[in-house]
Amino acid sequence: MPATPRQRAREQTLDDITRIGRRQLAEVGAAALSLRAVARELGVVSSAVYRYVANRDDLLTLLVVDAFTELGDEVEAAVGAAGSTAVDRFSALAHAVRAWAVREPARWALLYGSPVPGYAAPAERTTAQETRVITLFAHIMDDAWRAGELGVGDHPAPGALAEDYQAIRDQLSLSVPDGVVAATVQAWSALFGAISFEVFGQYGADTFSDPDALHDYTVGRLAVQLGFGAGAGGGRGAGRRA
Repeated sequence: MPATPRQRAREQTLDDITRIGRRQLAEVGAAALSLRAVARELGVVSSAVYRYVANRDDLLTLLVVDAFTELGDEVEAAVGAAGSTAVDRFSALAHAVRAWAVREPARWALLYGSPVPGYAAPAERTTAQETRVITLFAHIMDDAWRAGELGVGDHPAPGALAEDYQAIRDQLSLSVPDGVVAATVQAWSALFGAISFEVFGQYGADTFSDPDALHDYTVGRLAVQLGFGAGAGGGRGAGRRA
């Protein structure tokens, strides 16, 4: 059923609010977001904006969902266009995440930087988009395990976490053993941590002259640790920023 004019107008206004919120995020940061400033740019009174976004926290949630959705879309597209092997798909995922992060540092900070004081993202609105990348990564690993492309399954995992690994398997419908779940979690945190180090300048401005080469090396090392085999970094240019 086609959208009514009222529905289209509402969607357009929400798109405009999101666009202005993105710009505010880049200019003043998440903690200083202002619905009054959004209203001024829209050319309406503040009360008109409140019909679409109830308060600052609601605006933050709108921006969180928007960012996770765009990141998930880009990563899924990159993985879908990658080669058929698991290591190709992992490399495409890793490079696509980094490409989005370095292009959208303020939005990456909203998702993976310091928590915004007084704000807690509502799980019922954010979790579905938030978990898209790690779910895709976990299924790449699951597919690789099923196809016999991994060599990490026999590595011991902490027995104290066995119930947690089982919960992850149940939630994501995985067949991999604990060792693969543990390796996936470790690689996920290492990848996102390395990207955050780059985006937030934590390596230092002059420490590494070629961030692309550093990221390629990181992805290659993670691929080896995951059991894909040596030299599986995916090559320069995959998911590279313009």
